[in-house]
Amino acid sequence: MTLTPGRYRAITFAALFALGAIIVTGAAVRLTGSGLGCEDWPGCSSTKLIDVSSKHAAIEQVNRLFTGLVSVAVIAAVLGSLVRVPKRRDLLWLSLGLVGGVIAQIVLGGITVLVDLHPLAVQGHMIVSLVLVANAVLLVHRASQPDGGTAVRLVSPELNRHACAIGALTAVALVTGTVVTGAGPHAGDEDVQRFGIAISSAARAHGVAVWLAVAAMVALAVRLRDRGSERAEIAEWVSAWIFVALLQGAVGYIQYFNDVPELLVGVHVFGATVLWSITVAFVLRTMPLRRVEQASSVPGTVSAALSVS
Repeated sequence: MTLTPGRYRAITFAALFALGAIIVTGAAVRLTGSGLGCEDWPGCSSTKLIDVSSKHAAIEQVNRLFTGLVSVAVIAAVLGSLVRVPKRRDLLWLSLGLVGGVIAQIVLGGITVLVDLHPLAVQGHMIVSLVLVANAVLLVHRASQPDGGTAVRLVSPELNRHACAIGALTAVALVTGTVVTGAGPHAGDEDVQRFGIAISSAARAHGVAVWLAVAAMVALAVRLRDRGSERAEIAEWVSAWIFVALLQGAVGYIQYFNDVPELLVGVHVFGATVLWSITVAFVLRTMPLRRVEQASSVPGTVSAALSVS
């Protein structure tokens, strides 16, 4: 059995989609108060491996079963890297990173249940999920690159550093968002422990982090006005990031001033996952990319002087 690069790329997209989707289904478990629908792990209870006798148990079971589908997608990425022609070591290691992350998530999910949804465990669960999404975006990015060719910079190192700063600020915004979750009302169960932080204070810190990231991206857009070739390479990613970030901000403010309704919180989690995926892809776009053409003939490059040997 062999796989073409195009078919393997499709497998990596499937793995990325599955890893993003399980973040949303995990949020659905918490938002419906089903976090302790199964009181044990890996079985649903001490007497039943699978239990759908109540709504909360059924919702938690569906999320656990979906973890199995994610595992299949990740394993397919690993096996695909082994039969892809030509075989590439970087794709194998990145796909193995997904396996390690999924195993960590399964273990952490069990710990989260056993410690009765302690907010630190729930927060860690979300952060590991975002790391996994970043790994998957990187895998898709690498799988989309040609097997040979020349490494070329599409933007200057200074813009790459600016993009990395935006990525760091976005990560801070997402982490502070998990603190808001840990202080808010949607803990997954009515009686579990919360962070001892006023939700207004946590939301304020999160909002500041978000607006700092938006300001940094707007500053980058301003810098691109006089850089036609570089703007042509990353303008779509900049526009997509700003669009999703502003939508996220709107949803965040609406949900905050309406007592954080479950549906809007779920939309906000979905938006955060999309924004993080765009952020990672955008930062990768500003790094050297492999092109089959020679560096001096690649359209849209800054100059041959930016080529990376």
